[in-house]
Amino acid sequence: MNIRVGFGFDVHRLKEGRPCILGGIEISHHFGPDGHSDADVLIHAICDALLGAAGLRDIGFHFPDTDASFKSIDSKILLDRVVSLLKAKGFSIGNIDSTLVLEKPRINPHIDQMKQTLADVMGISIDDIAIKATTNEKLGFIGREEGVTAYAVALISK
Repeated sequence: MNIRVGFGFDVHRLKEGRPCILGGIEISHHFGPDGHSDADVLIHAICDALLGAAGLRDIGFHFPDTDASFKSIDSKILLDRVVSLLKAKGFSIGNIDSTLVLEKPRINPHIDQMKQTLADVMGISIDDIAIKATTNEKLGFIGREEGVTAYAVALISK
């Protein structure tokens, strides 16, 4: 068995009036991540972790922000395409461990829905997905509520 681990990271500026889409769901809040797509940092970090584990470069290579077809795209579509790329190379997903870092909104009430949404897209059990959330203790751009980051680790096997 060929087992591989990948790491993913993403960051987006927060902007007033943007939808707050994290983990594939919309959370009611007055600001949200800003980007070429829907700017779902959690899904982007997971995509990078999966792609990295499979040796398939990164999300920007496969879905460049210079391509108008990805403008405002739902990141769940990107994740679905990443899963298809892995399957085409004979890989299956073992588990995902991830962390969101932002001051507000509170993420804990939404984790179960995020896990279910991501599990449905990736075709894995919700028990194989961990989502944690933390603040940056009011430090830096995250503490000033100017941005959000996400980290993810993925285990895949062939």
